[in-house]
Order: sequence, then C-alpha cells, then structure tokens
Amino acid sequence: MHESSLNEPLTRREIFKRGAAIVLGVVVSLVPAVAGVVVLLDPARRRSSGNGLLVPVAPLAALPADGVPRKFSVTANRTDAWNKYTDVPVGAVYLRRTGPKTVAAFNAICPHAGGFINYEAQCQCFHCPLHNSQFALDGSIQDPRSPSPRPMDSLPVEIRGDEIWVRFENFQAGIRQKIPA
Repeated sequence: MHESSLNEPLTRREIFKRGAAIVLGVVVSLVPAVAGVVVLLDPARRRSSGNGLLVPVAPLAALPADGVPRKFSVTANRTDAWNKYTDVPVGAVYLRRTGPKTVAAFNAICPHAGGFINYEAQCQCFHCPLHNSQFALDGSIQDPRSPSPRPMDSLPVEIRGDEIWVRFENFQAGIRQKIPA
C-alpha cells in the first residue's frame, strides 16, 4: 500500500471485500472449533446404556413350576461416556413362574433405600434387611408398617422359545413414583 492510499476513503467494493473476508475467516475458524466441542462433549450428554434393555436372563426350565422365586444376575453390554463394557453385571432380578409359559419379574433392589431384597422361604415373602420392608410374592407391600414407599419394581417379561427375556431397568429409590434412575 502507498502512503497516499491510507488517507483515501474506502470504496463500497473495498468495504464489502474486507467484510466478506472477516465473515469468511470467522466461519472457517468456528466450524472446526464447534465440531471439536461437540465430539468432546458427546459422551457426557449421551445417556449411559444398561437401563431399559431387553436382555436374556435365564431358561424357562430354571424356574420351578410351584412359583417359588429365583434370583438371577442380569448382564448386558454397557457404554458409559467413552468406555464400552461387554457382558457386565447391571443388576439382579427375581423371576417367578406364574403359569406354564408366564413369568413375573421384579427388580431385586428395594424401592425404599436401594438395598438388595432377599427371598425368605419360611414366610414365602421378600424381605429387605435394611429397614425390614416385606413384600408378598406378587411384589406388593405385605406389612402396612413397611417404610417402602411403593411395591417392588415389576419388570416386563418376554418368553422367547424357552428363554426368559426381561426389560431390565433401575428406578429411583425412596419415592412413591416409579421413575427410571
């Protein structure tokens, strides 16, 4: 540039060129920056998998015909943030045969304080040892003095051939509503 051109007024064309160059520079700079932020934060905004999964739990033959519940571990593939885990324990369920080809499933976690529930054969009931909550075989609250705010959390079941599949999900403890955790 000449010294004389610094003092001359800018033409509309020159103003447009400089403005377009600035806008283009900002856009070119922002695209990779925004893409980088999205990639970096994507795992943090993704909900971890493991809840609400339809998973095979046990063969139908593993349940006695008399309706006595059996506890089974639930395993599934999980993804948390950037990590992927294959076939890891995500919880436990009680399965109980209610007919020749029908099964009831309950989450093994107490809805009161989140402790593990035990099945007690002598009373034919479920019992949480943390605060003595007792549940009937159908998952309902057996003792009216129970501190549990709701019955045991039932889970949907599908029988596929001779295999029991459960839509496993954990729920928030300590509240009356059955809200996924």
